Amino acid sequence: MKLTITPQAQQWFKTEVGVTAESGIRFYGKIYGKTDVHDGFSIAMSVESPDQPLVEEKIDGITYFIEETDDWFFKGYDLVVDYDKKNDEPKYVFEGNKEDLKQ
Repeated sequence: MKLTITPQAQQWFKTEVGVTAESGIRFYGKIYGKTDVHDGFSIAMSVESPDQPLVEEKIDGITYFIEETDDWFFKGYDLVVDYDKKNDEPKYVFEGNKEDLKQ
């Protein structure tokens, strides 16, 4: 599993969420909604510090991460967090990762 944050998404988090080097952004699955690969679940995010990160990406001192407890939601996929200019919000792209399924 890999987590990628685009520069445009990084800027959105800094501007809109006010995330700083002292905090982090956690991505996780939640009930209700839909993603490209999940029906009945959507992706959520919160500002917090990692406890037991499964994967993390540090950019400019800010930690973006997925916790081990959320493996069920992301298993078999890499997550790319991009910026949707039209909706002025993050855009989540799931990319298949067959190596992740072998583990």
